[in-house]
Amino acid sequence: MSQMKLHLGDITELDVDAVVNAANESLLGGGGVDGAIHRAAGPELVEASRKLAPCPASEARLTRGFNLKAAYVIHAVGPVYRKADSGVQEALRNTYISALRIAKQENIASIAFPCISTGAYGYPQEEAAETAMETVCDWLQQNSKPDVVTFCCFERSDLIIYQRLFETIGIPTGIEE
Repeated sequence: MSQMKLHLGDITELDVDAVVNAANESLLGGGGVDGAIHRAAGPELVEASRKLAPCPASEARLTRGFNLKAAYVIHAVGPVYRKADSGVQEALRNTYISALRIAKQENIASIAFPCISTGAYGYPQEEAAETAMETVCDWLQQNSKPDVVTFCCFERSDLIIYQRLFETIGIPTGIEE
């Protein structure tokens, strides 16, 4: 049975098989978690990513983790939030599914997700967290991999939202820091 966890801190320091990068379509790094992952992984990540670009929103690509503790980086491109766009929630859901599908195909046992699309892409934190949790829970009910999914929150405000969602569905909220 799969397990879900919460972590407050820097995703680049997690000891998991794969970290998910909240990437942009170029896959070449940027701000926020994308820039942090690229800096921590080293210049080889840019070279590996360049060969896989562009990556449209709702899709994901896999590279090695290079200098990270994680063996892999799954670059997942979330949607830019537009309130009037009725398809934005489905696009975010598909972003998580694309990353989970890669984890399953590669037999990745542990994966860590950042808060995809909530930074520069403007997705409201609460809505994004609800979509993420619902999508991952649905996936884990139907699939055996990954074994452990960690939601890594850099901001305490995101952590509080995830704690409440964990409590709502009856998952213990032990937090790793």
